[in-house]
Amino acid sequence: MKILKKTVNLKTHTNQEILEITDEVRKFLKESRIEEGLVTVYSPHTTAGILINENADPDVLEDLILGLEKAFPDDPKFKHMEGNASGHLKAINVGNSVSIPLEKGLLDMGIWQGIFFCDFDGPRERKFIIQIMGE
Repeated sequence: MKILKKTVNLKTHTNQEILEITDEVRKFLKESRIEEGLVTVYSPHTTAGILINENADPDVLEDLILGLEKAFPDDPKFKHMEGNASGHLKAINVGNSVSIPLEKGLLDMGIWQGIFFCDFDGPRERKFIIQIMGE
């Protein structure tokens, strides 16, 4: 079994931003030549996350940000000194990684699915990690 890892740097431009990273994952998968296995995409940040969702309608991303903002608004009662407690709460609920099965060298995802990096405390220099395991 082969195990390959790549770190990808990115820059976010707004306080809350969701960026599609599916193509970056597919590019690394193609370079890996792994046909069967598992790919994991991971965010090492406490105010950022990784999710899989619809990639056909960009309004879905705006709705996700709106929904998360309604569920986890900034609150003056938060004690965290950096002032980004709501970003931590959003990241915890989105999660910091996803794993996708590989079949015949392709991500085994639904036709409308994409992989997204979510920043809840930007703008910042960020990174995510892609790890591929398989044969």
